[in-house]
Amino acid sequence: MEASEKDEPQEEATENLPEDKKAKKRKTESKTVKPNKAKRKKKTTQKECIVAQEKKEEGEEKEPKPKKRRKKKTITDVLATSEPKAGSPADLQKLVHDHYSDKRSVIEMEELKLPDSCFLASNDLTHSLSSYLKEICPKWAKVQRLHTEKRSVALLIVCSSALRTIELIKQMTTFKGEAKVIKLFAKHIKVEEQVKLLDKAVTHIGVGTPGRIKALIEKEGLSLQALRFLVLDWNWRDQKQRRMVDVPEVKGDLLKLLESGVMKGCQEGGIKLGLF
Repeated sequence: MEASEKDEPQEEATENLPEDKKAKKRKTESKTVKPNKAKRKKKTTQKECIVAQEKKEEGEEKEPKPKKRRKKKTITDVLATSEPKAGSPADLQKLVHDHYSDKRSVIEMEELKLPDSCFLASNDLTHSLSSYLKEICPKWAKVQRLHTEKRSVALLIVCSSALRTIELIKQMTTFKGEAKVIKLFAKHIKVEEQVKLLDKAVTHIGVGTPGRIKALIEKEGLSLQALRFLVLDWNWRDQKQRRMVDVPEVKGDLLKLLESGVMKGCQEGGIKLGLF
């Protein structure tokens, strides 16, 4: 009873205060309450941030990892696990068929087919160039003697590059004898110069790239009328382990060369074809 009696005079005292003092008192009371509310808000916002971050982390964990791309096997990788196989007539036939099958009609494809009778024995990877040429041209001395036409060769060897041309010419020293050899590639030699060389004297053997040989045929600087043997440097591989038919530009030129009179000569029986 005494406590309630003490509170009553305080309430009466506030009621008796003027209006401006009452307002000030209310302000001070409200200020004391506000910090508590601010603290509560700060705590709730912190909790919300933590929850949101946890959800984000969970989402990141659930995201699928990008698939690793399989590395394509190169020719070098394939050869590392298996020995290189010697080329065969079937490989050349397949090359021609795969290249032209979607570009030519059935009748045209028949015209591009090389007869089995035109193929000579293929190199089984045991021969040097001289030993291989001796095997496929056993009567070379006679062939060389009978060849008297200018702007033509009796033996034509097709390879992938100028450097390989020079290498092959060095390798045939024991085979060629007195035969005259000409280099047929584009590096440092103009077509016109090669036409003059072919027209100047009788040449027995030509060694070069398919692109330059084709260009000489088109310019009528080289005739296939007297050609007896065509040898493709099929099995040799460069530093990247590529054969001549693995290089797109060389393969394209080779197929054009075959179509520019070689196939016709093979079908008529005048040209014999070998894979070295």
